[in-house]
Amino acid sequence: MANQRVLVTGGSGFIAGHIILRLLDQGYQVRTTVRSPQREAAVRAVLAEAGAVRGDALSFAVADLLDDAGWADAVAGCDYVLHVASPVHTGNPADESEVIAPAREGTVRVLRAARDAGVGRVVLTSAFHAVSWGHPRRDRAFTEEDWTILDGPGVDAYAKSKTLAERDAWDFVAREGRGLELVVLCPVAVVGPVMGRDVSGANHVVRRILGGGMPGYPDIHIPFVDVRDVAAAHVRAMTAPGAAGGRFLLAGGPAVPLKQVGDLLRARLGAEADRVPTRTIPNIVVRLGALVNREFRPLVHDLGRAKRVSTEKAREVLGWQPRQADDAILAAARTMLAKDLVAK
Repeated sequence: MANQRVLVTGGSGFIAGHIILRLLDQGYQVRTTVRSPQREAAVRAVLAEAGAVRGDALSFAVADLLDDAGWADAVAGCDYVLHVASPVHTGNPADESEVIAPAREGTVRVLRAARDAGVGRVVLTSAFHAVSWGHPRRDRAFTEEDWTILDGPGVDAYAKSKTLAERDAWDFVAREGRGLELVVLCPVAVVGPVMGRDVSGANHVVRRILGGGMPGYPDIHIPFVDVRDVAAAHVRAMTAPGAAGGRFLLAGGPAVPLKQVGDLLRARLGAEADRVPTRTIPNIVVRLGALVNREFRPLVHDLGRAKRVSTEKAREVLGWQPRQADDAILAAARTMLAKDLVAK
């Protein structure tokens, strides 16, 4: 491992930071990309605070998903590439291309650079958004064979960006990969220990509940996965013999009702959870609210719906054993409280 170099794109990101920690701990040489050289000091400081070891084994490259410049240097000499960087924007922005274009163009740009540099395998971070959005209600669990229906109900710009970018990746490798191996990971809502002061992923949901910013709970169920387990899956997917050409769903257990998240926080955090709401919001109120409030609209399609997720493939092929969702939610809450990141 000491002689193997891994490129992790988007080093300032939540998932990428935890991947970098794990790679350094396992003895890899790690290079990560940032969009500006001024970001290096801040990323190093966040990683050091999180317990990063072997800081001398970490280097930086400047590259942007929308520009060819810098990518050849970023991938040079790397054995593996973990492409994690992607714009995150829930809801429906005025211009969807602001989210979709960087995801699609950046993915192909990274794959092309990796292929040209002779990289053996790329692990792409996709999302459950590329799997389960836009489908009618059903009883069976979602598997790696499922794809989001782009014109289906409840599909936002982020879901489109992840779906289209992943399809572009598979098409590129099939058409012009020239032996480049691709593995794709599709995590559900990612929560877990906050690094630095940026609150990312589904940690926003936990913070909002903790801070009393949610007046009550709509009948929404969210499948969660711990960011540390997502990082572990990336490292396993990088080298697992049977992973090449595979797509893997990552979840920490059954979908959790939002009210259960609040009940967990109140039960385990005592006085620190005194602003956590206790009441629920009737479905009719959410439906009426969606008529005038854009924030409510994506919720309507999933009211009362607990999406089931099969992680059998990840467990069998990657030997992946995730934490329970409760552990991930509490880790997120405790680190946000410790860093004073919850509104008072």
